[in-house]
Amino acid sequence: MATEVFTNTVDFSEEQKHYLQGFFSGVAQRGTFPYVGHTTSGLITSDPAAGVSNQAAETPEEIVFGTPVSDLCKEERWKHEENPLDIWDKLLAHANENRAPAAEDIFRFKFHGLFYVAPAQDSFMLRLRVPGCILTSQQMRGLAQIASDWGSGRADITTRGNLQIREFQPKDIVRVLTKLQKIGMTSRGSGADNIRNVTASPLSGIDPDELCDVSPLAEAMHNYILNSRDLYGLPRKFNIAFDNGGSISALIDTNDIGFIAVRVGEGHDIPAGVYFRVLLCGITGHKQFATDCGLLLNPSQTVAVAAAMMRVYVENGDRTDRKKARLKYLVDRWGVAKFVEETEKRLAFPLLRFPEAKCEPRKSIDRAGHIGVHLQKQQDLHYIGVAVPVGRLPVSQMIALADIADRFGTSELRLTVWQNLIIPNVASENIEAVTESLLAVGLKTTAGTVMSSTVACTGSKGCRYASTDTKKHAVELATMLDERFAIMQPINLHVTGCPHSCAQHYIGDIGLLGTKVEGEEGYQVVIGGGSDKDQGLARELISSIKFADLPPVMERLFSAYIKFRAPAESFLSFSRRHDIASLKSFCAEKVS
Repeated sequence: MATEVFTNTVDFSEEQKHYLQGFFSGVAQRGTFPYVGHTTSGLITSDPAAGVSNQAAETPEEIVFGTPVSDLCKEERWKHEENPLDIWDKLLAHANENRAPAAEDIFRFKFHGLFYVAPAQDSFMLRLRVPGCILTSQQMRGLAQIASDWGSGRADITTRGNLQIREFQPKDIVRVLTKLQKIGMTSRGSGADNIRNVTASPLSGIDPDELCDVSPLAEAMHNYILNSRDLYGLPRKFNIAFDNGGSISALIDTNDIGFIAVRVGEGHDIPAGVYFRVLLCGITGHKQFATDCGLLLNPSQTVAVAAAMMRVYVENGDRTDRKKARLKYLVDRWGVAKFVEETEKRLAFPLLRFPEAKCEPRKSIDRAGHIGVHLQKQQDLHYIGVAVPVGRLPVSQMIALADIADRFGTSELRLTVWQNLIIPNVASENIEAVTESLLAVGLKTTAGTVMSSTVACTGSKGCRYASTDTKKHAVELATMLDERFAIMQPINLHVTGCPHSCAQHYIGDIGLLGTKVEGEEGYQVVIGGGSDKDQGLARELISSIKFADLPPVMERLFSAYIKFRAPAESFLSFSRRHDIASLKSFCAEKVS
């Protein structure tokens, strides 16, 4: 019997077409569509009650933390298309071919601490993680070998108490990462949309004035991040710092989350003792300091609270606009109260609200405490702060510092956010020997009051965003001021090459922001910034000036300071006491 084939050759009438159009329009408006599913027995059903997926429905757009993929910014799409943590084979391929990465992989490589910095340099920069700003002499030697064998022959101390090494060729990046692992260090998550190096007071555990040793907290935070895959690929970069409440600041008010040790005295409805307050949303490049959010924590709660806060940010931060993606903008949108409430939902313990005013005030900060010889709280031991102008450490000095720490200390070195380093645990009888050993390799334990507090970002020699050679200019200007003027109090000079403000120019006594002026290297000059108890954003003094013209202008300004300051008045107080018009007049007129 022949098989009969049926074909539909009937055309719909205009009335039928009108009916069907209305029918499907109504279906669309009601949000329902024809249902076709496949049951477990293999039969095809049109009954939605069958509980299987509707294969006649349009495939919904994928959502990433509440945002449709099509709305994501390009960096978020790159992360979604290929997880940057899973590109080891790609790193191997680039090394084998000695090949520079494409744009999307330049971004992904940063998850491994590898920054391709062309056109400033046709090479990679490696940014490390130094939790709590503490490393061993063995690690310093290993880093010196990396810098010598494959890099630029030096390391740079950063404004996050961290280290960077430059000028690696693609063929060496796997060797570098492997060597780093062998010396017990990592660079994972040190760049791009990740939690950066966890900083802490550099005198943790040795400061006579500290309230709490925060180095274990910074180490625990570091380990938690490394062990939490879901904390990579945040909406934007994220900074965390721990301050021991002691004599040297950790600049926590410039961080997304800052924990500071405080003391609560007797007479309150909680036991007296040492606790931590929580500051949120520091981002000085956007002219905002971190502010107290009203919480009081036991030391053991700090890392857990940070973990909860970060997850709130991961799930709710803006992934469509890079300029509005930092934590600040989520909290601006929600308010602090809601952010804290969402944090508390993720914790197994309640959060204590306690007024900041009921905590004891912090002791004075020693702005020069990171340079020179100082007593520790341990009997007959000292720490020695070593001046490292703008953080540059040649390999020879790195090796010498490791040897000195072994011979005269406890094989430990500490970095600071002021781009210098500290050798702790030096016995009294060894101080002179340490000083002489440092001098023998070109390092000092003293510096001028400007140079000792000068910080500078990488600048145009190694960063494609920078407009100026910041490190060179910072050293030249600080040297001139120290040689020309006898100033007793530290003066913070912050020199940054672009609006990203890695050197945080808005918190400097003098802040310089790189720009081009008539095709030459120049700066915007701001004045009167500060942090901690001196907190305040610097004001614009000069909108733009060629660097070649800047030293005589600064000389005139500081001459006026020397002549017109009140007894023992700091430069910061002097600059804040005068309005901008008066300060401009000092810059313009030579003081006789």
